[in-house]
Amino acid sequence: MRIKITFSYDGTNFFGYQVQPGLRTVQEELERAVSYLNGQKPTTTVASGRTDKGVHALGQVAHFDLDKEIPCNKIKLGLNSLLPDDIYVLQVEAVNDCFHARYSALRKTYIYKINQGHFDPLSRFFCYQLQKSLDVSLMREASKLFLGEHDFRSFVDSEDIRENTTRTVYDIDFFEEGEQLTISFCGNGFMKYQVRNMVGALVLVGLYQKSISELSLLLASRSRKKAWKASPTCGLYLKDIVYEEKKNS
Repeated sequence: MRIKITFSYDGTNFFGYQVQPGLRTVQEELERAVSYLNGQKPTTTVASGRTDKGVHALGQVAHFDLDKEIPCNKIKLGLNSLLPDDIYVLQVEAVNDCFHARYSALRKTYIYKINQGHFDPLSRFFCYQLQKSLDVSLMREASKLFLGEHDFRSFVDSEDIRENTTRTVYDIDFFEEGEQLTISFCGNGFMKYQVRNMVGALVLVGLYQKSISELSLLLASRSRKKAWKASPTCGLYLKDIVYEEKKNS
């Protein structure tokens, strides 16, 4: 029985999503709860992707296989009773065995929150405390460079070694509410630190410390050696993931 879950988590007290020996991770907590439901049999979960230390999720997705039939509503209740308070399962669905949380994904949306006003201690783990005014119109214009298919090697973590660093960004939106700016990125996938590096670049443009032409040259260089400073993890959220609809067998 293959199960798909959609869940949220506060990444503040996790050392990222993926299991790491001796460190608290989202995957470890999730698999502990899933394994208990599966008759205390060690059960692997597969997520849509990893998030780094301090990154949050509003709609992360994972799948796992159970050895016995359990109603979805009872799986949801059971998992939420077993999971810590910084993880919550929002939805549980029985899916076709062909479903894969990572490889079946069509597009992902991340959002990034920036505080342009006074330091806010209540949101210090959930928002980049920039405390400076940004030229959002200029940032919006600069963000158009990222739209479409590009080689984003200049915006990938140097440790994220892979041959293909080409991704497609479908849409970038800016939302202002008071002194908080939220930037939304939708694409077919994002690599390690890619969104944070793109935000960091846009912030430098919005502060007039870098120009749009310099950003264009950085993107074209396809070199991490010329990279600019990434934005902090605390402002980043995995918002949601879109999958191709398939009928269950």
